[in-house]
Amino acid sequence: MRYRILGGTGIEVSTHCLGTMMFGAVGNPDHEECVRIIHAALDHGINFVDTADMYSAGESETIVGKALKGRRDEVVLATKVHFQMGEGRNRSGNSRRWIVRAVEDSLRRLDTDWIDLYQVHRPDHGTDVEETLSVLGDLVRAGKIRAFGCSTFPAEEIVEAHHVAERWALPRFRTEQPPYSILARGIESSVLPVARRYGMGVLTWSPLASGFLSGKYRLGRTIDMTSGRAALTPARFDPAVPGNIAKLEAVEQLVELADSIGCTLPELAVAFPLAHPAVTSVITGPRTMEQLEALLKGAGLVLDDATLDRIDEIVEPGRNLYHPDGAWRSPALTDVGQRRRVLGDRSAD
Repeated sequence: MRYRILGGTGIEVSTHCLGTMMFGAVGNPDHEECVRIIHAALDHGINFVDTADMYSAGESETIVGKALKGRRDEVVLATKVHFQMGEGRNRSGNSRRWIVRAVEDSLRRLDTDWIDLYQVHRPDHGTDVEETLSVLGDLVRAGKIRAFGCSTFPAEEIVEAHHVAERWALPRFRTEQPPYSILARGIESSVLPVARRYGMGVLTWSPLASGFLSGKYRLGRTIDMTSGRAALTPARFDPAVPGNIAKLEAVEQLVELADSIGCTLPELAVAFPLAHPAVTSVITGPRTMEQLEALLKGAGLVLDDATLDRIDEIVEPGRNLYHPDGAWRSPALTDVGQRRRVLGDRSAD
């Protein structure tokens, strides 16, 4: 297992991070098996575990807390805040009010006194980023968190956050956690260069592109639209959608490439992000022990220039074959009022 420094914090983390999004009701509800998966990852040299308060409504954090009993000092532990937690107002977002409450809830579920990396899960345009940075800095001084970062922030929002931190002498985001895979390379044009410029650690997620790079979905084969990810987000898997055909066509070429270098498609997919100089660690989210073992098998794979050149031919750098974030889109796009003047103001006169 290889290790890298996390965004100028001095913290050394494994280049493969265990993601626990699939632990709990939405993935694997067997707590004991999930604990065994975490222990197996640690025993194989992974020292970095990433979760979030919203994964299975806190259940994932609870499982991680169980698994780390007696092993907490071995692990760099990361979790996140932002999404709605439970019923009622003011139980989400990036405000001081919510973050102060949410971090205590996460500490309790994780059964720990501190969080190594606390991440803001998505932007919140209803809260000034100054307020968010301020409360996160207070949590560092209080010893509840060691460092903080952001997740799936557009490049311009990362730049704004660093500008605000410098202007008001506030601590800054140390890491960014974006989606990145062979089929979703959009962050190469802006987010990754910005992260390098600011010396941020980068923890990429979804290297298997929502399962398209797992080998499960192939061109010409029937896709079961009644279960799993296909049932949750059918637009991403329906072969009647032209964009999905483009993904499947790319997969066929990538399978051929993987065969030619003697690895599996998932191994090729997980190795790809680590070739980028901005990437610190790749988050892999196994649901079963079998999936973990398959990922660990390819942990030492290093792609040569010829292989990376061929990947560039299949999916050009900076191109997304699909929109990788299904949980959040900028209000500048989703809010019609931010894209269109009211009818009476549209005239050029």
